[in-house]
Amino acid sequence: MGRCPSRTSKLKRLKPCCHPRVAVYGLRSGEVRRLLLDDIDWRAETFVVTHSKRGGSQLYPLRRDVGNAILKYLTKARPRTTCRNVFVTLRPPYRSLNRSTLYCIASTHLNRLGIQCPKKGPHSLRHTCATHLLQQGASFKEIGDILGHRKTDSARVYAKVDLNALRTVAKVSLGGLL
Repeated sequence: MGRCPSRTSKLKRLKPCCHPRVAVYGLRSGEVRRLLLDDIDWRAETFVVTHSKRGGSQLYPLRRDVGNAILKYLTKARPRTTCRNVFVTLRPPYRSLNRSTLYCIASTHLNRLGIQCPKKGPHSLRHTCATHLLQQGASFKEIGDILGHRKTDSARVYAKVDLNALRTVAKVSLGGLL
């Protein structure tokens, strides 16, 4: 990806709403970009995501902190437009955010937090979400269901990063079985 502009008002205005959404739910950048205003049910405190890879849709609970961040963006930062995407460009022609803008939001935020990781885009936040779920004891099936994977095996990639769990397994005595 290209270099992100430093401290632009555009990124500062979008960061509070886009970053928590990607990080908390582990959504793919395309799922965030395609989220529509009608996908959010404020009364039921839920939202629907149309999955990028597997197709179909999935209902998620809308966490209060994420809902508040989106509401703040909708009322204070999002331009008035007929575009139905939740997250839109700040200048006409108004349309859904592109992949590079989401990458800049994520990487800028991670850099400001001093987080060192090889890749700093939205997918690294998705990976972090899955790793956190694994550390909390979620099964690969549960992680795959939350992330919208078709196959349970797709979630197994997150096992390789759980070094603490692997170290624990390595310490287990096999009691002379070998």
